[in-house]
Amino acid sequence: MTSATPRIAIVGAGPGGLTCARVLQRNGVPVTVFDHEASADARSQGGTLDLHMTTGQAALRAAGLHEEFTALARPEGQEVRLLDHTATVLFQHTPAPGDSDRPEIDRGELRRLLLDSLAPETVRWGSHLRTLHPLGDGRHKAEFDDGHTEAFDLVIGADGAWSRVRPLLSDATPHYTGVTFVEAGFDDADHRHPDIARLVGDGSMWAASANKALIAQRNSRGHIRVYIAFRGSQDWALEAGVKVADTEAVRAVLLDAFAGWDDRLLALLRDNDGGFANRPLFALPVPHTWTHTPGLTLLGDAAHLMSPFSGMGANLAMLDGGELARALAGQSDQDAAVRAYEAVMLPRAAEAAEFAARGLANAIAPDAPHGSLRHLRARFQ
Repeated sequence: MTSATPRIAIVGAGPGGLTCARVLQRNGVPVTVFDHEASADARSQGGTLDLHMTTGQAALRAAGLHEEFTALARPEGQEVRLLDHTATVLFQHTPAPGDSDRPEIDRGELRRLLLDSLAPETVRWGSHLRTLHPLGDGRHKAEFDDGHTEAFDLVIGADGAWSRVRPLLSDATPHYTGVTFVEAGFDDADHRHPDIARLVGDGSMWAASANKALIAQRNSRGHIRVYIAFRGSQDWALEAGVKVADTEAVRAVLLDAFAGWDDRLLALLRDNDGGFANRPLFALPVPHTWTHTPGLTLLGDAAHLMSPFSGMGANLAMLDGGELARALAGQSDQDAAVRAYEAVMLPRAAEAAEFAARGLANAIAPDAPHGSLRHLRARFQ
């Protein structure tokens, strides 16, 4: 390390940043995590994740948390169904008994598992990084929105798509992919929405046709999360003359866009609980690289934001975090450790991002669902 007791900051308390912090602490390396959210429960953490054996689960093993993860995971959630717009099943993957290659876990439960594993006061909530100032010798002064500053030997940007750390390493910014997700949800689905529950099954369901898709996934406690996906302008709501907060107006626009689809699928747009949330998809250029800069590095979406059609975003973020932490704990030269991590991470991320871009192009495509079928076969071959 560059000093006897290096000061390491992780910016961002997502799965990747928290995995990095846990593995560092498990190896006796002190670290502080800064996150702009007011608390761990300030907002919903989103849907469910399938953690892969060789990436996300490998990171949890390095963190000493695999047994706890297994107790929370849903192996049955590995089921995947692909339908066309007539609700005809074209592909189904059903996990074999004992299959634990890609079990599902809610993002919120995974985050809580990681947070509970950290030493008290590791995460400083309500700390929004404003900027970083180089101090020389790889050290940087972090300035936060509340005005306080701290100096660190290493700052790890785990702060997602709109990272405040990334601009010191790269001029790249996320671009709109041309695809938007509109999120909806069903509560207590097995009892209150049994037809939807049967349609979705135990895992996830995709229905695709002509540049549009309906994607539904089981979450824990009976919740089903739905993403209404389509190619079009990022300003689709404005162009349609509606506000996303106007649930019935948005519903009418979406039902019109999916006119002609089977009524069982249209129920995903018609009968949801609560409103809709707009989720345009962004991605970083592929490959996204930078010139190594002492005292700084990135992991997860800050380094390789990609479409969710890779199925690898959170998995790679956690693998990044675990590998970076082990590199830092395993040798005395901090800069050499970061260089070694980046040499492995950057080409791996580029390969995954290329796969994600192909997956998005195939899934939300003029020839869908045939492109989706190719993509699913590639994922489960």
